[in-house]
Amino acid sequence: MTHEAAGVPTSRNDEDPQNLDRQDDPQHAQDASQGEDLRANPDGAQQAASASDDATGGDAGDRLAGGGGEAGGAAAGESGAPRPEERLAKAVRVAEQALIEFEIAVESFRVEVENFSRLHHQKLGPMYARLDELDAQIAEARAARSGDPEDLRKAQEARAIVMPMPGVDELFHGWMDSDGLSPEASAMLTDQPVRPPKRVRPGEEARKLYRELARQAHPDLAPDEKERTRRDEFIARVNAAYGRGDVASLKELAAEWAAGPVAPELRLSESEELYARLEWLSRRKELLTVLAQELEESAIGSMLRMAPDDPDALLDDIGEKLLAEVAQRENELAGLVQ
Repeated sequence: MTHEAAGVPTSRNDEDPQNLDRQDDPQHAQDASQGEDLRANPDGAQQAASASDDATGGDAGDRLAGGGGEAGGAAAGESGAPRPEERLAKAVRVAEQALIEFEIAVESFRVEVENFSRLHHQKLGPMYARLDELDAQIAEARAARSGDPEDLRKAQEARAIVMPMPGVDELFHGWMDSDGLSPEASAMLTDQPVRPPKRVRPGEEARKLYRELARQAHPDLAPDEKERTRRDEFIARVNAAYGRGDVASLKELAAEWAAGPVAPELRLSESEELYARLEWLSRRKELLTVLAQELEESAIGSMLRMAPDDPDALLDDIGEKLLAEVAQRENELAGLVQ
């Protein structure tokens, strides 16, 4: 789901059967709240990972061990207590939901990192270019005044920064970046309207719709490969709409999912299958934890940590500081050329 997760898992009914089974489960409520923390505060990644780890780790083994063998299962059945397989199946459902909440949090933060990077380039790129040009003109003015070879060398270096050799982005005029085709290029090639993000963090309504769709249509809840493929394609569209903060598209996708065919529920019965599912969920959680750490430690992720409540305001603050630097450079240049 994420970057489709690098960037770092029901049915098509309005209600998720697994959520209905567990809507009163305190562990589920805790996992959901921890999943939200990462979007608002990247430090929450480790908390969410810890919750997922609890669900996919020793908890299930302890529950199963308490049941004993066949004799213990029979005795439990006679006394009305859940059989070991039933308790293990419940542990799998808890782990699935914990992992989904964690992945929602990681994907939400990845979207913010990507949107911040794009908006930073679009809004502030011209200011950085202006600063580079002013620095070059100041260095050239000083070299013209002094005639010093060292000043001439510095002037040449400053001018080279302003006119670098074109890279991939320049050669392809923004159509490609390090991850391949840019979102705008992909949209144009598929006859979709080009809609860059308006904000770093999508609005509350978009976030709510996204979380609901991710919980209902997550690929990791697919009972077979065919259903997983269908969910992968659907969630990719959900992620794209969420990245743009496109509430209208998210509502259309929600209606499409609700009207679609009802997929069979993923059911695991044998202990071996349940244990295999828990092991897979644990490995998935470990991969997401690595992705979350990479996002948090990236340059943009570190900047977002400075303003977890309002990343869009951070862009405005940086813009104001750059404008002040431009004004200072212009005054310095004016003093040199008089």
